[in-house]
Amino acid sequence: MAAEPALVDWLLETDPAVRWQVERDVLRAPEERWRATRATVPTTGFGARLLALQDEDGQWAGGAYFPAQDAGHDVEGDVDDAEGQPWTATTWSLNALRRWGVDAAALAGTAELLARNSRWESNDAPYWNGEDDCCINGFTLANGAWLGADVGGLADWLPAHQLEDGGWNCEWVEGSTRSSFHSTLNVIEGLLAHEELTGGNDALRRSRHRGEEYLLERHLLRRLSTGEPVGPWTAHFTYPFRWVYSALRALDHFRAAALVDGTAPDPRLADAVQLVRDARGADGRWVQDGVHAGRVWFAEDVPPGEASPWLTLIGTRVLDWWDSAQHD
Repeated sequence: MAAEPALVDWLLETDPAVRWQVERDVLRAPEERWRATRATVPTTGFGARLLALQDEDGQWAGGAYFPAQDAGHDVEGDVDDAEGQPWTATTWSLNALRRWGVDAAALAGTAELLARNSRWESNDAPYWNGEDDCCINGFTLANGAWLGADVGGLADWLPAHQLEDGGWNCEWVEGSTRSSFHSTLNVIEGLLAHEELTGGNDALRRSRHRGEEYLLERHLLRRLSTGEPVGPWTAHFTYPFRWVYSALRALDHFRAAALVDGTAPDPRLADAVQLVRDARGADGRWVQDGVHAGRVWFAEDVPPGEASPWLTLIGTRVLDWWDSAQHD
């Protein structure tokens, strides 16, 4: 079903990082139109602001995953907020820029600078080598593929650390052998981004499909053992997603994966689709449920309780993809 004109107009009155995706995924505008809008992201709005905050050594906030204590940058939010981690360091900044559609050319030289200057706080390894957290390594695989870094080691590491049930868990270091919804989604998103950017390979594609099957077996919502809901966070829709799982975020991954694989939506997504549909307001918009606490450079979306352009973009394209397939 086509989005209402008033809703489309509202979505288009946003940052270029949102607007080009509205043009591509909601309006299905000609490619030259959305690509022209996308090309403005590095020079306008969110993209320009975040690029301007990059340190001379290639990092943001002086750190790989956490900001350096003496970084001294101006940020929004409570700098002493013990409830949430900071979101200003290099990994989170790269995640945002990549997801906003910034062309890698706008970060020319960044891959090399990070290879020389950035090391992980947890294990002191060079940035593109990754660390022991599979979520972080999923992010880094995607960001490295985007910037042209050598992430071949991570491409081998992630399938090697896939658990027997098909997913991943960042607590594997502590001995966990049961996968996590959160960890699994972070990894398969990274694998898909790597594949889109590089063409991937059969081993990584099989690994991604196994991870996707882990979530599909659970209908994106439930424990396999009991069928009970895995947690209330599946229905908690907030943007930016950060590392946190939700049914909306997972469905957007499966939409993107289906476009890459050339497949129809899996019927096991139906319950998650209904959950997302039920959260849509009468005006076609989704409301920001909350934000993940912690320092940020600037707000990327609206405060809790307000209609979110980001969530509305994502929810609209997910339902459009699903509904279109049901009528084919």
